[in-house]
Amino acid sequence: MVCVFADDEPRVPLSESPACCSSRYGLAFLSCYGFFVAYALRVNLSVAMVDMLKNSSSANNSSSVCPHHSIPVPKHNHTASVYDWDSETQGWILGSFFYGYILTQIPGGYFARKYGAKWLFGIGILCTVIFTLLTPVAADLGAGYLIAVRVLEGIGEGVSYPAMHAMWASWAPPLERSRLLTISYTGAQLGTVVALPLSGQICFYLDWTYVFYIFGAVGLLWFFLWSCFVSNSPSSHKRITEAEKTYIMASLKNELSPTTDYIPWTSILKSSPLWAIVVAHFSYNWTFYTLLTLLPTYMNDILGFSIQQNGMLSALPYLGCWLLALLGGQLADLLRERYLIHTVNVRKAFTIVGMVGPAVFLVAAGYTGCNYVLAVAFLSISSSLGGISASGFNINHLDIAPSYAGILLGITNSFATIPGMVGPVIARSLTKSNTIPEWQIVFYISAAINIFGAVFFTIFGKGTVQPWAVQ
Repeated sequence: MVCVFADDEPRVPLSESPACCSSRYGLAFLSCYGFFVAYALRVNLSVAMVDMLKNSSSANNSSSVCPHHSIPVPKHNHTASVYDWDSETQGWILGSFFYGYILTQIPGGYFARKYGAKWLFGIGILCTVIFTLLTPVAADLGAGYLIAVRVLEGIGEGVSYPAMHAMWASWAPPLERSRLLTISYTGAQLGTVVALPLSGQICFYLDWTYVFYIFGAVGLLWFFLWSCFVSNSPSSHKRITEAEKTYIMASLKNELSPTTDYIPWTSILKSSPLWAIVVAHFSYNWTFYTLLTLLPTYMNDILGFSIQQNGMLSALPYLGCWLLALLGGQLADLLRERYLIHTVNVRKAFTIVGMVGPAVFLVAAGYTGCNYVLAVAFLSISSSLGGISASGFNINHLDIAPSYAGILLGITNSFATIPGMVGPVIARSLTKSNTIPEWQIVFYISAAINIFGAVFFTIFGKGTVQPWAVQ
């Protein structure tokens, strides 16, 4: 039975189809693995970059602002090629991924809705895997070739979020959205948590080229599993139970548009709830991408951690983000289902906590000086609190227009990719001397943008399906 309350939000009893061994949760875990691969391939260069440079302090235990943290370790294996790239070139290499990533956001949402998301998502990440395996060759050929390969990786990976949002529009019952989507999308944080420390260990004991070969192989395994076990919708799934199929389709019958041919572009672009998500997404990603690409550099150049320690410590913030995102998803759906709190209030509350909290602790991290315990603690708390927003603006597309969620995410993620393109370049241009005051400016900029996004979403965000989305 589907009940409708005063806020027009469907309330579907979860007991009608158990979560254990269900196809929808199988999709959640396999897509989690997919995002694990996507982000592992995205961030491994951030750690490898420290070891790819001739002037890397990881090679000679010098040149950091704070005293180097010495621990008895075996000799650092440094057999791969190293390169003489200045800080500006490093910024362009680290940001180049996003120049390809932005190109396939809106097309990804459109084609996923039109033709199905399974193969779009799968082949997109497979392309990223292939170009990751070519990264060492490209680096040897020159910075320009490496930038080109990273752009191509971005083009492949750019379809991932819009495609997955489009798939969840057909798979996620309304009152399970926070749970299912946080399981799915926190693969990104899990990939970061694993890739950062493991990349540091691989660089130390093997060399930086193996970072790309090992994670590339993990990606190939995922593509095989995805091809075999995933379907575009419950109606086309071969192993789903009839009870689960009926449950999912009944819960979504009043939310989905009956046709895939018509797309109300004018109404979409004039929708203030959509632009609230755009601003929040852009703002959050400014901080997220700045830390994602430059935290290993900060750990190395300012706090004085070696390549082996660097990855472990850089991963701590994302471990907390992963845990809080998962717990936040459970709490968000509990508040909506059991306590009947309106979706819009849940989304706004989680967005405020997940954006204002990180801003406060990010600024505080800039004033810890060489107290590396406090610095790592504040950076970890900052990123951890950001995980709360996974149940805020981040999945609000499915609340306001589930039929067009992939397209909406393509639009918002296009704007939210801009920070990944310009953030590392701006940050590296502001930190040419690698002083603590320079990094304080970087943190202040990120915090101010975060707070603005939270305020904007709180004013203009909505939590119910928009009229233009169900015509």
